[in-house]
Amino acid sequence: MTDKLRLDEPVAGVARLTISNPERRGALDHELLDALAERARTLDARCLVIRGTGSVFSAGYDIGNLEEGGFEEAAARLVAHPFHEAMEALEDYRYPVVAQINGHAIGGGLELALTCDIRIAARGVQLGMPPAKLGLIYSHTGLLKFIQTCGPANTAELFFVGRTVDADRAERMGLVGDVVEPEELDDRVLEVAGETAAGAPLSLAGNKRILRALRLHPLPDELERELIELRESCFRSEDFREGVRAFAEKRRPVWRGR
Repeated sequence: MTDKLRLDEPVAGVARLTISNPERRGALDHELLDALAERARTLDARCLVIRGTGSVFSAGYDIGNLEEGGFEEAAARLVAHPFHEAMEALEDYRYPVVAQINGHAIGGGLELALTCDIRIAARGVQLGMPPAKLGLIYSHTGLLKFIQTCGPANTAELFFVGRTVDADRAERMGLVGDVVEPEELDDRVLEVAGETAAGAPLSLAGNKRILRALRLHPLPDELERELIELRESCFRSEDFREGVRAFAEKRRPVWRGR
């Protein structure tokens, strides 16, 4: 596993991944993306936090060496890069994922943040999409993610104008859910992540599955049946019974994951 993606467990039930590639401003190279995909497939923490270092969350996909070996070869590498695989693995993470946007999130770095379920940003950071300034046609899966998050009009502004927005404007656009002062960011994120991780695991995983599936329009019949069965299964679980008892008894529930 690369040292460009550091793992720690700051509070119970929370795994935190820190992008540490300062020489490239947190750029997502193949090594880092492979590590991110691997972590997303193997970790089982009930909340996952992703953050950057310094003044940058991530400057996006690393295009710094695209001209090595000739333009056609570089273009082929770009098409085949593992960015989509890493984002897909992150979307499939069983439990909620929180983006701690400590610094600027640009291009693929912003899509990485949008792939997370909850986004909390430090006031003053900049978020933007530069494809129009690079001559790049963005992936349809990435564009759909933006449309679903902040709507067609805001997506059009981000991609057509190519202008960055500050965290407060990003909150109004729907790109982030909360903006706090930089010195408060760590505490706020760990507060949210810790509270999330303390939730019932069946509820966290089930609701995340349904929220992700509802983005598919229309829902295939088999998928709709699966989601109905998923919801119904919680009523037969030990955790649901424990949650009801704990609520009535005004105590903290003890989750069993079954």
